[in-house]
Amino acid sequence: MKQKIINVFKESIAVKEKFLDENLETIVEVSVLLADTFSKGNKLLLFGNGGSACDASHIAAEFVNRFKMERPAFPAIALNTDTAVLTSIANDYDYDTIFERQLKALAQAGDAVIAISTSGNSPNVIKAVEAAKNKRLKTIAFTGAKGDKLAALADYVFAVPSSNTPRVQETHITLAHALCQMVEEIIFESHRKR
Repeated sequence: MKQKIINVFKESIAVKEKFLDENLETIVEVSVLLADTFSKGNKLLLFGNGGSACDASHIAAEFVNRFKMERPAFPAIALNTDTAVLTSIANDYDYDTIFERQLKALAQAGDAVIAISTSGNSPNVIKAVEAAKNKRLKTIAFTGAKGDKLAALADYVFAVPSSNTPRVQETHITLAHALCQMVEEIIFESHRKR
């Protein structure tokens, strides 16, 4: 059993190291994009299903509350959190439109989107990204190694080099924490220099 536990940690570390090697420049670009989005008074919309919904909520909470520093709140909304809205859309229309319809109602020019799908093939996530593209929003995809459908749509793609769902999700949340920290530092370093 101990060796299995060691293997879980080693595999997680190896996936994250490979991901970082392949995505460092994009992490920098997206950090700047999100800092710019918040600095201009725009918001971040996030969504996903299951574990990815948990990640979307977690990331939104880090931006709205705080991550590492005391600061004003950043506007971030996880579209998977309002049970009444989700169930009314799913009941009256279609489950595949639960994020798309909310995005059409809430998104404004200049907003950004983080779409999270470990498989990259969730129909409701795909439809919402298509709606975001139609509104000319900047789209960021968090996906796994086989997330081709989502990756083909997004402006920025973070494809974790694994098809093992736990390793993908662990990397997504590490990525999210890095983005939160960089956004705080970008915005508040620039304010200190003024």
